[in-house]
Amino acid sequence: MSTTIDLEGKVALVTGAGRGIGREIALALAAAGADVAVNDFAGEDACLTVVAEIEKTGRRAVCVMGDVGDEDSVALMIDRVEKELGPLGIVVNNAGITRDGLIAMMSPEDFDAVLRTHLRGTFLVSKAAARKMLRRRDGAIVNISSVVGRRGNAGQVNYAAAKAGIIGLTKSLARELGARNIRVNAVAPGYIDTPMTQALPDEAKKAIVENTPLRTIGAAADVADAVVFLASPQARYVTGVVLPVDGGLGI
Repeated sequence: MSTTIDLEGKVALVTGAGRGIGREIALALAAAGADVAVNDFAGEDACLTVVAEIEKTGRRAVCVMGDVGDEDSVALMIDRVEKELGPLGIVVNNAGITRDGLIAMMSPEDFDAVLRTHLRGTFLVSKAAARKMLRRRDGAIVNISSVVGRRGNAGQVNYAAAKAGIIGLTKSLARELGARNIRVNAVAPGYIDTPMTQALPDEAKKAIVENTPLRTIGAAADVADAVVFLASPQARYVTGVVLPVDGGLGI
């Protein structure tokens, strides 16, 4: 039994990879041998920095800026990845935003914006990538959901709805694409140490740790390791799963 994950010869696309969890996933895929397309929407400098980090490891990388919620933008992005790096074999749908607030104060625009990036973006990128993968009868798609999508959270009805929708999308796609040897899985992180969570008040962080059975906040590398496994040949018989990486928070 092989215990070393080897993604040599694979081309991966990671959306929302300019920082945080997405950046860590992109670097981990490159460390396992994949060439990586780094997508971001807001910060080209951050995207190019991740590309430079990957290239230092000897892997190829390209920055593909684009809005995952726009179908034309996604089509151009996927075509560019294949033109510059080769056949796309791994897709990680990580792009996301937050617009938190209690429902009484949440605007329809804030609700729609979060679903557009998380859920519509996952749909559009998966659709465009699947069209390429179906011809080759090979591929792995990993979608980033959340513990919030599994259990809900006050003040995040938009985020929870989007992340729960990603779980349903993942399971449905796994059923649709499995016969063509395309695996679709999801990772559901808990509270991970990222720039987003670092902005939380200390009391909120303490409460999260106290409610987490493992009594610690996770690292972005914990999520990245799970993604690399699900994208790898070691997970060849795994599809349609939602893998919690949450220290037990979702129990």
